[in-house]
Amino acid sequence: MYFCIYLIDFSTINYMNYFSSNFKLGILGGGQLGKMLLYNTRKFDIYTAVLEASNDAPCKIACNEFHLGDLMSYDDVYNFGKQVDVLTIEIENVNVDALEDLEKEGVKVYPSSKILRTIQNKAKQKLFYVDHNLPTASFSRFAYTSEIKESIMHGGLNFPFVWKSAQFGYDGTGVKVVKSIEDLQDLPNVECITEQLIPFKNELAVIVARNVSGEIKTYPVVEMEFHPEANQVEYVICPARISKEIAKKAEEIALRTSKAFNHVGLLAVEMFLTINDEILINEVAPRPHNSGHHTIESSYTSQFEQHLRAILNLPLGRTDSKVGGVMVNLVGAEGYNGDVIYQNIESIMEMEGVTPHIYGKKQTRPFRKMGHVTIVHENLNTARQIAEEVKNTIKVISK
Repeated sequence: MYFCIYLIDFSTINYMNYFSSNFKLGILGGGQLGKMLLYNTRKFDIYTAVLEASNDAPCKIACNEFHLGDLMSYDDVYNFGKQVDVLTIEIENVNVDALEDLEKEGVKVYPSSKILRTIQNKAKQKLFYVDHNLPTASFSRFAYTSEIKESIMHGGLNFPFVWKSAQFGYDGTGVKVVKSIEDLQDLPNVECITEQLIPFKNELAVIVARNVSGEIKTYPVVEMEFHPEANQVEYVICPARISKEIAKKAEEIALRTSKAFNHVGLLAVEMFLTINDEILINEVAPRPHNSGHHTIESSYTSQFEQHLRAILNLPLGRTDSKVGGVMVNLVGAEGYNGDVIYQNIESIMEMEGVTPHIYGKKQTRPFRKMGHVTIVHENLNTARQIAEEVKNTIKVISK
């Protein structure tokens, strides 16, 4: 199931000539999300410039211009943004003050600086949900982690709970389940939140696309299975193995969240499905997202092409699936650091419906995202079985 909101007469919209022209799209961040976005800019012959701090970034091989710079530096982001017509991101940790000034000077920035200010800080993000009557887990806000002990001593907080750094957390870092005082000892003393530990059956996600004119579409609900130690997604399953009623509820909450943010581009809404079939928002990402990688093979329009369509105010593409899909993250194996080797990759390529994506990171380390594999099959259960075989076969190790 997918939604399309608003009927728009696209014949009345004057489009800029983005294709084979002097138009320049800027991307903040040079990682794998940017690289996969660039697959589509190259398909459409859209001129691109990328700003990234690492000279070894995956994006470097695919963009027209590669600029070295610090994404958190006002000057680097501002000076880069002045050279492009539309500016987008592939990572949230960028200098928002620079984006705000660029917007004032006429540069189109998607997602907006206002949205990024809210999303960059998990405490502000949670307060946003409360203010907009969006369902989320109960939480407490702390200026420093050290304040949590006092709250526990005075009965304001009970074990177990989830600790989250307010800023700069990603891929399982900045998140910890706290079951005792001892679990607090090695946590950084930073602004943070604690959340009630929710007994849930499933983690779900819905990606909402919205273009400048207000056309909206949602991708089918996906189900996410997490690695128990790294707190990273191991498998993404589409469609989620849930009832139509639960899927509809998840899509409706995602659309309400999209409307509240009034974003342009993609908004990935991660949710918990509780044991009582309630749906609670975990967090959001205003960009292409790990939960949508399968769309490259399984959907009529990949999330990356859709993001481009949205920020350039082009008609949005179909979001329904051509076939069931499962995505497996390829992460660095424990105990290996150094030049990467993808052991047994030839074996998984012999399997039915299997497509590996290698991100281009030359150095591996434990749990670093190095690539992903998509498995498509008419039977979703078969796809999941093949995904398990893929996971047990390929190993990301070092020399």
